Amino acid sequence: MLRYFKLLGLLILLNFKSYGQSFYNTNAIQKIELHFNDPKWDYMLDTAKLGKEGYVMAQWVKINGIQYDSIGVRYKGNSSYDSTRLKNPIHIELDAYKDQNHQGYQDIKLSNCYQDPSMLREVLAYKILKDYMHCPDANFAQVYINNTYMGVYSNTESINKAFCGNHFFSQDGTFIKGNPSITPSSNTKCNLKQLNGDSSAYFNFYEIKSDYGWKQLEILCDSVTNHPNTIENVMDVDRAIWMLAFNNVLINLDSYSGAFCQNFYLYKDRTKHYNPIVWDLNMSFGGFPFLGNSNSSLASLTIPNMQNLPVSIHSSDVYWPLIKAIYNNPLYKRMLVAHTRTMLNEVFVSNNYITDYNQLKALVDTAVLSDTRKFFTYTQFQNALNTNYSVGSYSVPGIQTLMSGRISYLQSTADFTVTTPTITAVNNSASPVLNTALTFTSNVANASTVYFGYRFSLADKFKRILMYDDGAHSDGTAGDNVYGTSIAMSGNQLQYYVYAENANAGIFSPERAEHEFHELKILQNPLPGQIVINEFLSKNNDDVKNEFNLLEDWIELHNTTNTPLSLSNYYLSDENKDKAKFAFPNNTVIQPNGFLIVWADNVSLTGNQLHAPFKLNEDGDRIILSNGLRSVLDSVSFGNQTSDVSVGRCPDGIGNFTFLQYPSYALSNCAVGVNEYSYDSSDFMMYPNPANSYFNLRTQSYTKQNIEITNTLGQVVYKNTFESTLTVPVNGWQSGLYLVKCNNSTKKIIITN
Repeated sequence: MLRYFKLLGLLILLNFKSYGQSFYNTNAIQKIELHFNDPKWDYMLDTAKLGKEGYVMAQWVKINGIQYDSIGVRYKGNSSYDSTRLKNPIHIELDAYKDQNHQGYQDIKLSNCYQDPSMLREVLAYKILKDYMHCPDANFAQVYINNTYMGVYSNTESINKAFCGNHFFSQDGTFIKGNPSITPSSNTKCNLKQLNGDSSAYFNFYEIKSDYGWKQLEILCDSVTNHPNTIENVMDVDRAIWMLAFNNVLINLDSYSGAFCQNFYLYKDRTKHYNPIVWDLNMSFGGFPFLGNSNSSLASLTIPNMQNLPVSIHSSDVYWPLIKAIYNNPLYKRMLVAHTRTMLNEVFVSNNYITDYNQLKALVDTAVLSDTRKFFTYTQFQNALNTNYSVGSYSVPGIQTLMSGRISYLQSTADFTVTTPTITAVNNSASPVLNTALTFTSNVANASTVYFGYRFSLADKFKRILMYDDGAHSDGTAGDNVYGTSIAMSGNQLQYYVYAENANAGIFSPERAEHEFHELKILQNPLPGQIVINEFLSKNNDDVKNEFNLLEDWIELHNTTNTPLSLSNYYLSDENKDKAKFAFPNNTVIQPNGFLIVWADNVSLTGNQLHAPFKLNEDGDRIILSNGLRSVLDSVSFGNQTSDVSVGRCPDGIGNFTFLQYPSYALSNCAVGVNEYSYDSSDFMMYPNPANSYFNLRTQSYTKQNIEITNTLGQVVYKNTFESTLTVPVNGWQSGLYLVKCNNSTKKIIITN
């Protein structure tokens, strides 16, 4: 069909959204300035906090000098908040009244370092935890309200749906927070224990952060309480083990492991497994001494008690069913001790935590000195590494004082003095080839059982299979301490680890597994700029049909390099909040300088082409190519579209997006230096394009014109002269791209015979 359209005034806006972590850069202090027009802002925030915790509007906030208007603000916290205090924890909601964000973040959670003489506990603890499981980023901020310096706060990333989307490949799953609204009792708390009655029995102890979830919470608690040997079917057990190991080593008892079983989230991802997420670490390192037991929720621990806390704490207590389930499963118990040993050795025996502590302390020193609202003196801040300080009914230990005793105690226990297996090598048999068997071997001593954990996608859970030292699994001679197993390489990249155990202990390779892992790739995944969104059509496609004979929206990707690139573990979406809508199959490869089409047709049928589970909105939408999390390869936002007109880059891969005169489905959009878009007395138009039996050529000149058509090899396939209009028959031509030269102008045409 002949298409007429105007390019003037039509803009396609690219939106390469930044997911950089500068707002949570631990090497810099953020500056956050709030302004309220009403001078009674503190009274208003107190009133809102004591009511339904609604937001109070601030006229603006400046974040490192960048201003956002009409901001929601409220006080947050339980014991850390008090209306009589000059420095209360603050929650800033950037999008409470307007659609706005800072570097992709809408929520800002600021804690006031309550009952922490060091003022570093929260940031230091999150810095440690992020090496072992998914957790929020955290750093420091200096906060000002109406030009008054409120002091130093810890600035912690909010655990919300966006966080889940950035860590677990979705954000619409069941989302639960263990956060009691009443004071828990010794036997009723948010501990994942099944409660009598219906969902209402859970209302006072949990919050549902998703649109649904109470029934799912009931089912989860039934599984943890009554079917502990099957919890691997419903929960990411490895992340649960890392959480329990962290709580134990750091004496983080304002958590699931302490008296109230609180300050944790659970998110159910696309694999139907709940992922535990740790929250609120301002009282880690012994800042909350209430361990609890079946008889007393508020039994306070002395500092020596904390130093000598065993790994087995709560392991036989029915009111900590998750700990009971983990510790009383022999495999999980050995994994728990292995993770505990790894964290203790890497962070504390090595003294790495002291290095981190001193770096953080030096960073905030001047800001703390000028903080007149802090809860401790500057001298106490300076000495908090090795000095214990009273906070009323108990003492908060110096962090090194606590951990030095903790190291000595744990290293003296039977769990840490038994002989562990050793893993000295993990090898694969050959270069991987897609869909062929690959053998792995591992040199392991002092082990009775060895497992191989593997997956082909970050979004999947690891599977474990046995490795054998029997001489029948490409493992050499039976009994030579070489263990072997084979799997089919069914994806472009394999993530794997080895776990070995004997009757007393276990060990992982790498030791931070499953959070870290070994990796093997057939092809490299692309870097930004190597695979790009090159063209798309989102309104009234009249030219190209999918394999179901339907005219639908489509998106074209382009490999800008001279090497094949895999899209395994990459995703396509039209929503920033759910970047993992469409997962490319594991065998998806774009050839050098090649093109790949994805139909945005919301088709769930299995065909021989790629079909994404969404359509593009012709009135404006976005396309995002990413790893499903924060790493975006390419993205484009666009406005209102023209019927049967595609939008593409010219030149391919690097040019700006513009309306294309004719869609170039799975082909080059333009050649450098080729003029395709103007139409004046020296130019010409061709239609239909693509063509399968003929196409028409038209100019605005009534003088004789010369036409020459060449194929991609440069061979001339047609020559002629005409005036004003010409019909060119193309029956019998090979399908493909042709260049049509008319006088001094050149255009492309696609032949689809």
